Amino acid sequence: MGLPVVATNDSHFLQKEDHEAHDVLLCIGLGKDHSDPDRMHYDEGLYFKSAPEIAERFPDRPDVLENTLDIADQVDVVFEKKYFLPAFPLPETHTDETEYLVHLAREGAVARYGDPLPAEAQARLDFELDVITHTGYSGYFLITWDFIDWARRHRIPVGPGRGSAAGSLVAYALGITNIDPLEFDLLFERFLNPERISMPDVDIDFCYERRSEVIEYVKQKYGQEAVGQIITFGTMKSRAVIRDVGRTLGFEPSETDRIAKMIPNAPGQAFTVEEAVKKLKDVKALYKEGGRYAQLFDYSMTLEGLSRHSSVHAAGVVIAPGPLDDYVPVCIQSGKNGSNGSNGSTEAMYVTQYDMNCLEDAGMLKMDFLGLKTLTVIKDAVDAVVEREGALRHPVSGVTFESVDDIPLDDEDVYKMLARGGNSGVFQFESSLAMDKLRAMRCDRFDDLVATNALIRPGPLDSGMTDVYIRRKTGAEAVRYPHPSLETVLAPTYGVIVYQEQVMRIANVLAGFSLGEADVLRKAVSKKDSKLIEEQIGKFVEKAVALGVEQRIASDLGEQIETFGRYGFNKSHSAAYSLISYHTAWLRCHYPAAFMAALLSSVLSNTDDVVKYIGECRDLPRSLPRLDEPIEVLPPDVNESGWKFTALNDHQIRFGLGAVRGVGEGAVRSILEARESGGPFTSMFEFLERVDLRALNKRATEALIAAGSM
Repeated sequence: MGLPVVATNDSHFLQKEDHEAHDVLLCIGLGKDHSDPDRMHYDEGLYFKSAPEIAERFPDRPDVLENTLDIADQVDVVFEKKYFLPAFPLPETHTDETEYLVHLAREGAVARYGDPLPAEAQARLDFELDVITHTGYSGYFLITWDFIDWARRHRIPVGPGRGSAAGSLVAYALGITNIDPLEFDLLFERFLNPERISMPDVDIDFCYERRSEVIEYVKQKYGQEAVGQIITFGTMKSRAVIRDVGRTLGFEPSETDRIAKMIPNAPGQAFTVEEAVKKLKDVKALYKEGGRYAQLFDYSMTLEGLSRHSSVHAAGVVIAPGPLDDYVPVCIQSGKNGSNGSNGSTEAMYVTQYDMNCLEDAGMLKMDFLGLKTLTVIKDAVDAVVEREGALRHPVSGVTFESVDDIPLDDEDVYKMLARGGNSGVFQFESSLAMDKLRAMRCDRFDDLVATNALIRPGPLDSGMTDVYIRRKTGAEAVRYPHPSLETVLAPTYGVIVYQEQVMRIANVLAGFSLGEADVLRKAVSKKDSKLIEEQIGKFVEKAVALGVEQRIASDLGEQIETFGRYGFNKSHSAAYSLISYHTAWLRCHYPAAFMAALLSSVLSNTDDVVKYIGECRDLPRSLPRLDEPIEVLPPDVNESGWKFTALNDHQIRFGLGAVRGVGEGAVRSILEARESGGPFTSMFEFLERVDLRALNKRATEALIAAGSM
């Protein structure tokens, strides 16, 4: 492990007084004890020196200092913000990126909304295309559309949207996203603000198992040398730095572990080492003992936050106009193509030496190709239903659907199940907290899922927003609106400001802000920039009063925007992810065996989760009254099991061989190939004769016997 001596963080540039701490850092990197006399030592003179110190080092050479300053004065470097997007390969029928984007977007909008387009859709489409083309991002949208279109055509599941991109009607028309921004009042300006232009950021979820195929397609399209994955740096957090420094200073592992655990590291409650020394009684007492403990904490405080190691970002991909190393420094690593645990091929891959933030500053096109297991679960469940039933259909009404995207969002049985606490396996809503909130609000509509997605987070929970929503939804508290004209904006959330888009709408309706200006206000509040908040809230109050709103009401609303806006959630993301949640809930409700088999298959490498979901199969009748008996998970069987779990009928699931501990993928493949070519196995000896024993060793065979699969 190589450790950087100088971090990129300004606060960690080497200073003379940090010499000892950085000598410890060198020991951590080399895995040496600080007391080892034969180890490499850190040079005491290696730090950034002041001007007087430099002059002292060169007493007889003033010309050296003068020449240095002379060279510095002659340097005239101008940095400009420039984006490096690859040219999109256009079909022969089109010669211009903008014209081709407009053609595809209008064609897609007609497919979504009909011909002629409704006035609202036409106006929104024209506005978005105007912004996109004037900002020069036509190529970006075409590149994104192309690989998503390729994925869909190759039956690779793609998520309905992620982040603010779901607010774009152009993205919806192109099939980049799959949730109607007009129906859910999602705002384009939250995604691409014409008032503050910045590179669009479209993150895409793909099927976890086939994500690597999409990355490989992009490499083939733009060139292997033009596409790379992105480096990420792991930093030394409070507990980790205590353990690393303690190990170097000769502390026993058990002792550093005990000290490290004194420092809380839970999300939202984490302490730095310095905060722990100042605020935590036990840590403060230990520090005051002095000696080796003071030394441990002093070194840890200096080193905390430095980069500890590098790795490859789980999702980040960068696409350059040409060879990647013409634009940014790269390194070549060998590893699985696609990372993220996907079943890609092992090959060399380009990895940038700039992280995500530096790449953005350098103007490179970066995207997140995320692997989402839930999309794989939905696909496996739907495939099982279609294979057995011939089509995906509602089991009660008999209505058939081409895909889960065609399922209506008003199925009462689904919401009854969720209101009873039937959440196991439902995307985003499996936790006991989510279950309690959906039950308390008597969830009965899609908007409840969208709101709950936003409200089960620390800010809304701590501020009481979540409970206010529930009380108003159930009629325990009257619904109130801060101003009559805001009823249309806040009616879906019973007068509670839940989403960032609502903050923008309030500024637009009451103060006449353009939605671009309103996004500046939204960003100031959500980023907690006190100076910008004061400026923007003042502007809001002033403009609202000028439009006839009472001073008191305008000021109160300004305070509410500041209070609720900081906890507001991105509705575009919440709505898109709630769509995935609904699809999992629908499958769980109407095809529980197929769904639970797919869910078990998604966790087959995690024994604890397999055990948990097998237990859920037994408990399903509690939330699904139509299910007259529990779903039985049958033991593995070499004549019937596949790699994954399989639904045999409405009440039985066959255990997957891939979940048998000690049996690898090669062994299972050998069994399946032998079974496919020669039929069922009739005896143990015949099994061993037909299966490739180079893939199935003694240990794996014993594991299969112990699991009852013979």
